[in-house]
Amino acid sequence: MTRDKGPPGRELALLAEGRIELLGRILRSSNATFLVQVSCGDDSAWAVYKPEAGEQPLSDFEPGLYRRERAAYLLSEYLGWGLVPPTVIREDSPLGVGSLQWFIECDVREHYFTLHADSPETHHVLSQIALFDCIANNTDRKSGHVLRGRDGRVWGIDHGLCFSAGFKLRTVIWDFAGEPIPAALLEDITPLADSVPHDVAGLLDDAEVTALQRRVQRLLDEGVLPVDRTGRRYPWPLV
Repeated sequence: MTRDKGPPGRELALLAEGRIELLGRILRSSNATFLVQVSCGDDSAWAVYKPEAGEQPLSDFEPGLYRRERAAYLLSEYLGWGLVPPTVIREDSPLGVGSLQWFIECDVREHYFTLHADSPETHHVLSQIALFDCIANNTDRKSGHVLRGRDGRVWGIDHGLCFSAGFKLRTVIWDFAGEPIPAALLEDITPLADSVPHDVAGLLDDAEVTALQRRVQRLLDEGVLPVDRTGRRYPWPLV
């Protein structure tokens, strides 16, 4: 299912231009992540701030995971899928450069496992997130990285470990493995096999861009969501 295209103006304006106030650290995150308030005049909202300075060193990803957060948002918007909350990069943030992502108000007791089990009406979006993760090569799709907002809309968050050139897919979303990809979604992703949008490509290196195109071509050739025949392509912890 393709969602309406077009950026959410208020959200992006607040994230890009609003005054940033640190409210507190979000616990249980491997990297330093903060809840902030962004304000423009009388308008304000919460956002999630991930500074580069708070990233733990990784052997398989260069510093600057915040760029991948932004790239995931831009890719989702390019496809018209609207799966990733509005995300910007701010150089003038309190702890240095990092990503700011619109905060999704939700029931924290809900996540991928509960939605799949109890809310079959969300399955079309959940399978779309699975496809998005295959394209983005998401290394860390935990169940808790799928949220349902107060308005019922389903979102995917936490995309700092995406877009590696080497195949690293790790996800909890295997329930749709082997199912045909809807023709409309195949049509959406087809242009990526030939060209990745400049704003996405500019946040990745050349090898990562080429690998993204190859992953898309393979999905187009096979026409189904991949199957994990190893049984090991899961993140930890699962939630």
